[in-house]
Amino acid sequence: MEISSILQGGYHHPLSRSWQGRRQLTKSMFMYPIFITDDPNASVEIPSLPGQRRWGVNRLEEFLGPLVQKGLTSVILFGVPLKCEKDGRGTPADDPSGPVIQAIKRLRTLFPSLYIACDVCLCEYTSHGHCGYLHQDGTINTEPSVERLAEVALNYALAGAHCVAPSDMMDGRIKAIKRKLIEAGLGNRCTLMSYSAKFASSLYGPFRDAAGSAPAFGDRKCYQLPPTAKGLAKRAILRDTTEGADIIMVKPALPYLDVIANAAELAPNHPIACYQVSGEFAMIHAGAKAGVYELKTMAFEAAESMVRAGAGIILSYFTPQFLDWLSA
Repeated sequence: MEISSILQGGYHHPLSRSWQGRRQLTKSMFMYPIFITDDPNASVEIPSLPGQRRWGVNRLEEFLGPLVQKGLTSVILFGVPLKCEKDGRGTPADDPSGPVIQAIKRLRTLFPSLYIACDVCLCEYTSHGHCGYLHQDGTINTEPSVERLAEVALNYALAGAHCVAPSDMMDGRIKAIKRKLIEAGLGNRCTLMSYSAKFASSLYGPFRDAAGSAPAFGDRKCYQLPPTAKGLAKRAILRDTTEGADIIMVKPALPYLDVIANAAELAPNHPIACYQVSGEFAMIHAGAKAGVYELKTMAFEAAESMVRAGAGIILSYFTPQFLDWLSA
């Protein structure tokens, strides 16, 4: 079966079916990014991300239970390994006893209706902090990187993830992951959400503090997109739709509303996601603290601008607040 034939992965779950339509800001649009560490009892504050914490799997019920009761419908998991031995291939990424796979299984048991997405990358798990394998000169070795990322994505899907979301920006990884899912009989049962237009932004600092994912040397400008590269973003979006992505994502969100609008035009039959990244979240908090604006008003303005641009899914650390605000 050709990759272009597989559509059902994008609507196999009631929540992902709802994402196929466009609508006003609602609770189900919000996907909550959460950081899962390998200390099972952890609840550790992240100073640069107001109100956010690293959580162990034993604390997930007390953390997420009240949010599910308020209408939380989806989360995206980011592993934060603190005790494992990292290496050049990111071996701990899909360790069956590691935080992500353990969290998938725990959440599927605790909250059967909760939609579970998993970020797929290697940077948190490699000794060098880059998102793939490296050549001897420190440049990205694409082909083995893509194969390893596809392997990790498949293992998350096998563990029970409803959605895998590669954020690495390696060329060709969407096709490789889709092929792995199809070969394992999961092409129609696991959504593939691509970070298609992920820019080399200055707004990732708090996230890298939270996830411990800063590169040990250099930067990621050779694989993340240049901030001015609108044409490259369009090409990446078109490539990923062709390679089998079920959802197209733009990251960051607010500085790239034009790219969100481009994505909606280039992929009119795909749900469009955007990631309101850690720096955007921290800036809104900082402005409110300085008296520049009221926090809730600015949070709504930012989120509604993303919907106006064409997004139907918003990954946001404001998700818990929106669950309250949208109930009022």
